[in-house]
Amino acid sequence: MVDDLAIAKPFPPILPPILPLILTLILALLGAIPFGAKPVRAQDNDRVLLSTFCDAANIKGSTCKRAKGYPNAPKRGCDVSLTGGRTRGKFLASGNPLFVVPYESGCEAHTTDNGGVALFEEAGGRYVFKGFQPGLQGDCIAVAKDERQDRLVCLTGHMGQGILESGIALMSFTPGAANGIRMSLDMLLTSEDSNGAHGSNVVTCKERPPKYFELSKLATGPRKDTVTVEAGYADSETFRTACGKGFPKPADAIGDLVPGDAYVPEGHEKHGKFIIDIASRKVSPQN
Repeated sequence: MVDDLAIAKPFPPILPPILPLILTLILALLGAIPFGAKPVRAQDNDRVLLSTFCDAANIKGSTCKRAKGYPNAPKRGCDVSLTGGRTRGKFLASGNPLFVVPYESGCEAHTTDNGGVALFEEAGGRYVFKGFQPGLQGDCIAVAKDERQDRLVCLTGHMGQGILESGIALMSFTPGAANGIRMSLDMLLTSEDSNGAHGSNVVTCKERPPKYFELSKLATGPRKDTVTVEAGYADSETFRTACGKGFPKPADAIGDLVPGDAYVPEGHEKHGKFIIDIASRKVSPQN
């Protein structure tokens, strides 16, 4: 990022042909970068971050071959490879900004999505390691709660037995033992895609609509403390059709449905964008 552009003396009256083009590109770049923005690139400071929990001899690129203090680590130790999708913000009302960095590890199973996040505090111009949080991964954004604090909101997902579950989760931060910080997950909205299990999405007729099948494109919302998300879903009309006369049985249907369930084949779901008010947890269509 360009932090400052200082011109020590005027350019001569006649500029070489390439200079006006360079100036135009610089001014366009400066106009595209909002003041105060802090882009977080995947490879920024990897060795610095790893050195907070890894001996130098065990660091190779973005990977620590034997991480110190990994939860429930076997005797051989645990590898940790830092990945992209990093987020920083003031996630505790008191204290310094926090840096949330996803990682992958061979010590984690499918149930914890083969990794988690490492949490760092930015203090005095350096990073202080605050702990590993296995399983808490997602596509995350920082959203302003008020003048003193941000919220971390994530689009999460997990596949099991052909069912893809995804959701919008609020990540909560609380001080933990030994000067660490604990993270916990609070689901604001959930969805279930059963194409892999049944060859079609499915609704349970006794449940109240809407039912969300897929969530994507998490973004900051139009008002403070809100986010938006795009969704495929079944509304009241979709429920009435599926649970009444029924949609045509999909050609790729797998097995038999549980009594009380009904198919909503691909192409019969609705699509739209929704606003989630984080404080009230209210979900409403964005008109």
